[in-house]
Amino acid sequence: MVSNLKSPIQNLQAAEYDCLADLNIYDSAECTRLATQASVGRHLRVTSNYQDAAVEVYLCEDDYPGWLSLADVSLLQRATLPYRAAIFSESEIKKLLPKVIAFTHKAMQQSNYYLWGGTVGPNYDCSGLMQAAFVSVGIWLPRDAYQQEAFTQPIAFPFRVAEGIAQLEPGDLIFFGTPQKATHVGLHLGDGYYIHSSGKDKGRNGIGIDRLTEQGDEVSRSYYQQLRGAGRVVKSYEPQRR
Repeated sequence: MVSNLKSPIQNLQAAEYDCLADLNIYDSAECTRLATQASVGRHLRVTSNYQDAAVEVYLCEDDYPGWLSLADVSLLQRATLPYRAAIFSESEIKKLLPKVIAFTHKAMQQSNYYLWGGTVGPNYDCSGLMQAAFVSVGIWLPRDAYQQEAFTQPIAFPFRVAEGIAQLEPGDLIFFGTPQKATHVGLHLGDGYYIHSSGKDKGRNGIGIDRLTEQGDEVSRSYYQQLRGAGRVVKSYEPQRR
């Protein structure tokens, strides 16, 4: 079986490739746990690190590392041009936010469930939905919630009072988690409402709308207790790896 898997990589080099189909990227060479996904048209860089059934890769748009099954190598094509990030001004991004929000509403209307590592749809994880929504208008965010928190412009205000929530604008990212790290993210819609993809352990399995309040339903209350802060997207991610 191993010999059959090796045949597609005979001409594979440590270089940049285009994805010819939606691909799963795993967090280890065993390819058992999804880390992220690469939609058709994305660029990835193959490294020289091979295991029996996988090769280590980096997604070019967000620098995200992972492992690609050797069974999917045939779905790669050597890139003719290297990936180059688009540059957006803060004002340009603000004009695009209604389309970002519309993407999340459309995603919610489709049958979906929470998928750890999901970025392609219809099934997303929390940060995957945020990344997909912004990239739908050409703006790249880092992959994970804690990375997105560090990437955005912080909005500092007293969340526990109505005056603080009023400082949020539609399109801001709201972060939840522990005092040490953001583990969840949603997109602010206005008036303290936000849309996000959450798991069934929080009372829902998929995309929904909740509110920053202690008086809401079970899901809203659960996340409100984990509120960390918020951030504003003012630029598009520029890759660091070359």
